[in-house]
Amino acid sequence: SVKEYTPLLYQWAYHKTSSKETAEDLVQETFIAAYNAFDKIQNKSGAKTWLFAILNNKIKDHYRKQAKDPLLSESQFRTADDSNFYDHFFDEAGYWKPDARPAEWNEKDEHLLDNPEFNKVLEDCIKKLPDNGNAVISMKYLQEQESTDICQVLEISPTNLWQIVHRAKLQLRKCIEWNWFKK
Repeated sequence: SVKEYTPLLYQWAYHKTSSKETAEDLVQETFIAAYNAFDKIQNKSGAKTWLFAILNNKIKDHYRKQAKDPLLSESQFRTADDSNFYDHFFDEAGYWKPDARPAEWNEKDEHLLDNPEFNKVLEDCIKKLPDNGNAVISMKYLQEQESTDICQVLEISPTNLWQIVHRAKLQLRKCIEWNWFKK
């Protein structure tokens, strides 16, 4: 029954997404999919196993969709002469280009990471990133893991990794500008 399996499914979905709302949505989608496919169930596995298989697929779909649907649209930042809009903002090493840095980020702000209040804003902004962006930024810049290891753990290609990194940087920039410089 729905009441019997909801707590277990929710707990698993929350563990995988760290979002109450997302976990609730995924569990609901799981039950809808199970209801729609009920006539196709085979007695080879129990209801719990079958529901968890559906939920795991829903979780994978959630992350795939998130990777394809970033919070910020690239078209917002493209100009007519940009062949690669990321090159407009970042150099080959992944650092902000001086002329693309937010205007508010001046020299006195070079040591922001020494400021506990700024670190709280940064931490909050990282938490607001989509799950894949949060994971990549945390692994690459906070845990200082190698790109090849990150790709292996997250099962993504190096190209996808750098797309996620750049999108996350843009999202962090917007969040920090809003929550730190405009406060």
